[in-house]
Amino acid sequence: MAGEIYLTKKGYQKLRDELERLKTVERRRISKAIGEARLQGDISENAEYDAAKDAQAHCEARIVELEAKLSSVRIIDDENIPADKIFIGAIVTLKDLDTDEEFKYMLVSPEEASYEENKISIQSPIGRGLLGHKEGATVEVKVPAGILKYKVLKIRRP
Repeated sequence: MAGEIYLTKKGYQKLRDELERLKTVERRRISKAIGEARLQGDISENAEYDAAKDAQAHCEARIVELEAKLSSVRIIDDENIPADKIFIGAIVTLKDLDTDEEFKYMLVSPEEASYEENKISIQSPIGRGLLGHKEGATVEVKVPAGILKYKVLKIRRP
């Protein structure tokens, strides 16, 4: 894993919780499923056994991935980030100048990005285009579908 991964405290805790759940609850559940599948006899043609072993492989791979990410985490410290500009961790209210719609996004690391939670990655085209701008700024962001024009209405920190 190259470089540091920037996460909010909440994002860090979410990854820690997932790692803990995988190491305890999921490992036990999968181990039990493998044991039950073995009791069914010949494992060479046992679909339940194959599925449980696949689940085990996926679980172990995710544990390794999470451990690597967590070893490279740097928690975002809002005190060292200017509050008047858009940087990681900022909650930004934007107005689409073509449609007059307003949007609110939180800029986060790729690991925390979630469309459902309005959290966009600082590495996405929109995230990159907004970085460093101040309230009142008009920002043009090039995306595959063309150019989006936004006015930055408000910047705040959680």
